[in-house]
Amino acid sequence: MSGWVLSDARIATMEGGYGLIEGGSVVIENGRIAWVGAGAVPSDYDGWERVSAGGRLVTPGLIDCHTHIVFGGHRAREFELRLEGASYEQIAREGGGIVSTVAATRAASDAVLIEGALGRLDALISEGVTTIEVKSGYGLDHETELRMLRAARELGARRAVEVCTSFLGAHAVPAGSQADDYIDAVCIPALRAARAEGLVDAVDGFCEGIAFDTNQIARVFDVARELQLPVKLHAEQLSNMGGTQLAARYGALSADHVEYASEDDAAALAKSGTVAVLLPGAFYTIRETQAPPVAAFRAHGVPMALATDCNPGSSPLSSLLLTLNMGCTLFRLTPEEALLGVTAHAARALGLDDRGRIVPGLRADLAIWDVETPAELAYRIGFNPLHARIFGGER
Repeated sequence: MSGWVLSDARIATMEGGYGLIEGGSVVIENGRIAWVGAGAVPSDYDGWERVSAGGRLVTPGLIDCHTHIVFGGHRAREFELRLEGASYEQIAREGGGIVSTVAATRAASDAVLIEGALGRLDALISEGVTTIEVKSGYGLDHETELRMLRAARELGARRAVEVCTSFLGAHAVPAGSQADDYIDAVCIPALRAARAEGLVDAVDGFCEGIAFDTNQIARVFDVARELQLPVKLHAEQLSNMGGTQLAARYGALSADHVEYASEDDAAALAKSGTVAVLLPGAFYTIRETQAPPVAAFRAHGVPMALATDCNPGSSPLSSLLLTLNMGCTLFRLTPEEALLGVTAHAARALGLDDRGRIVPGLRADLAIWDVETPAELAYRIGFNPLHARIFGGER
């Protein structure tokens, strides 16, 4: 016998919305979903172990598709400075922000980076997360960028979770460097080395006035294309610099933040099939007032994902459940859109077509919840109703 049956469940398949199945069962075989439906389970599975969900809600395992959980130090003092009136951009230009985390990350040992990240990862796993994306970008030198990616890979070896890595060498310009020189001398060579070592699944960048312009990001994306790596982009977080249009031209998996995206940007994302990843934790933390154009994304049929953006500065958030609530409260997503944003659409934002929904053939990554309706997952604040988590069919 190579599998088991989860029965007596209210199943949110996340096919075409919630895709609810009442009184349903999921047949799990060799880590995959073999059958899902209501009523009697096919006789092919007679005699297989049955585990009752007790009428609980079952969803796909949650996916956090944008995080920076590997880093050194913290930036609590910057939190204080923002409360005293300093802007995120002002702090960055005065030597704080990403650059301050770079110094702490370079100084941290591999063991310190891994242990710190494991604490944040465990918080996410405890809320039903089964897949997580982890970025580099706090090294900004050849060796530390690779150390961050190795640490991210180690997280997946130490926990029952799948880790997808993104090379974010184009995250900020190191102190004393010029952007173009840095791209040529550090970022692109480090990307090539990361690819050669098998450390990178996608390539990211930060297109913003305090980081890199579209021409500089395009040079990095050209190398990613040469290396046959998909791309994604931090775009339109603080202003509109054309990053979303650039992401669309390169067929990016996702454009992330996008608070300052326009109607034309939404149309471009729809045409390219790029996911808009909304990050309400950063919007909340830096007290942004420009919300992403959710209505335009809806109108053009742009899939919207949600993620924690867990990082030490602009989004020290390690709760994907709270992110659901924030997406609804701050961006006016519906609870259904929010749940799609951390399941089916989050999978698409990572280029993963084998998870995020409960349908035959996909991975048996599931979360079982002590709730009556899916909307409860977004409705509650600071409450974790996870009953059980299933990763690759293992419980």
